[in-house]
Amino acid sequence: MLTETEPRAAAYVNLHAVLGAIPELCRRVPEARDILARDPRPVSIAFVVRGGPRGVLAFRDGEVRLVPDRATGTVVMPFTGPAAFNKVVDGTAQPIPVSGFHRIRFLTGVFAPLTELLARYLKPGEDDLVDERFREASTALTLHVATAAVAQLANEDRQGRFSAHLIPDGDVALEVTGSFAYTLRVLEHRMTFLPEASPHPRAAMTFADLDVAGRLLSGQASAMACICDGTIAMRGTVSMVDNVNRILDRVGQYLGE
Repeated sequence: MLTETEPRAAAYVNLHAVLGAIPELCRRVPEARDILARDPRPVSIAFVVRGGPRGVLAFRDGEVRLVPDRATGTVVMPFTGPAAFNKVVDGTAQPIPVSGFHRIRFLTGVFAPLTELLARYLKPGEDDLVDERFREASTALTLHVATAAVAQLANEDRQGRFSAHLIPDGDVALEVTGSFAYTLRVLEHRMTFLPEASPHPRAAMTFADLDVAGRLLSGQASAMACICDGTIAMRGTVSMVDNVNRILDRVGQYLGE
């Protein structure tokens, strides 16, 4: 199994999957909405990575949106390359904005606390998981990040591109019964993550509940064992799900799990 990660692919995962989960964090977690309420004025933060991804987190009226492939915002943060950006997301370096200095307090008082809260939900302690609502939100956010990361690795990671090349056009649905559904849309072997249910999935992998999804993503259960005991079901073009699972195996290596 290939275990090396590629800095450029990691930058795409960090921007579109990890920071891209902040809108979902604010939708699901009341504490995140309280942080947003500290400064309700519209602001956009642009991340511009030379030789890598670019995108904007736009904050307005208590909601957050990730706008991909955009490089202008109230605050602009340029990075000399993917490795420099990855260090900031890993917490081993500090970002340096080149514009929007009048909104520095938003960065320190809203954006930074949101990223810290997101990290707590993605890597919870044992005490956190005693709270059922925290555990459910943590699992949902982890699945959101993992599914979004699959799309990035399918497009940017060498092994991910190989698996994506084997997937025909169509939607692959990842569903948790009674909770939510996400979509991986494939077109000409390029993959897009949609945080919504597919109207016509060509293939689907359905988790019986959030606990099953959480145990699989944390490595406490194997996909094959869950399929055998019926807690994970597949339908449609099973080869599509099989190749998505191969890319999903790479996600843990990029997210350090």
